Amino acid sequence: MLVAAAVCPCPPLLVPEVAAGAAPELDGARDACVDALGVLAAARPDLLVVVGPADEPGHAPFPEGSPGTFRGFGVDLDVRLGRPDRAGADLPSLPPSLAVAAWLLRHVNWADAPVEALAVDQRLAPERCRAIGRETGTREGRVALLVMGDGSACRTLKAPGYLDARAAPFDAEAARALREADLAALNALDADLAHELKASGRAPWQVLAGAAEGAQGAGGSGLGGALLYDDAPYGVGYLVAAWS
Repeated sequence: MLVAAAVCPCPPLLVPEVAAGAAPELDGARDACVDALGVLAAARPDLLVVVGPADEPGHAPFPEGSPGTFRGFGVDLDVRLGRPDRAGADLPSLPPSLAVAAWLLRHVNWADAPVEALAVDQRLAPERCRAIGRETGTREGRVALLVMGDGSACRTLKAPGYLDARAAPFDAEAARALREADLAALNALDADLAHELKASGRAPWQVLAGAAEGAQGAGGSGLGGALLYDDAPYGVGYLVAAWS
């Protein structure tokens, strides 16, 4: 069952090679992600499941060794999910959010547990997200989650989605819910509003809430949360949290 979780943003700019000269601007976010992954390692999981947003409908699994690339962002950089020696033929290509996760895991030299991943449609209904999470949270063994996703992209005039007065309150409530491991609040995040604000983290966060609910229902203890980073560089809300 679920024993720990880390929440990280998923902009390709988190990868220094992609950010290039602007890389230092996200050093704080990278450092917080490293700390959150340390919490996962300390939980001694038997399996790490990475959850990230995608544009494809429904949800799709990715086995360990699945390839990802940042060539579409003008960088000659490829990654593999988890241990490269698990790579096989004809594995599916990771969407950008999971490629960023694969980079993060390589960045911290993750070798603490096997890794698999799940991409979820950013428009997936909250009840479907919770159901997927409950299934994950009740798997055998000690399961950790790495949950990728951004807050709103409408925090400033120069943000990708322009300025929207609803963006800051949305991000503030998400940050509070992640800090307090408030499952009800995460489940209550409005899917339509999240879509309008271009908040890609809504669906993965609700998968996390479902996983925590499932673990509690199976007799596990509740997890406590800590918010490690909360900022909006480039007008996009980036949150890093750790649950243990």
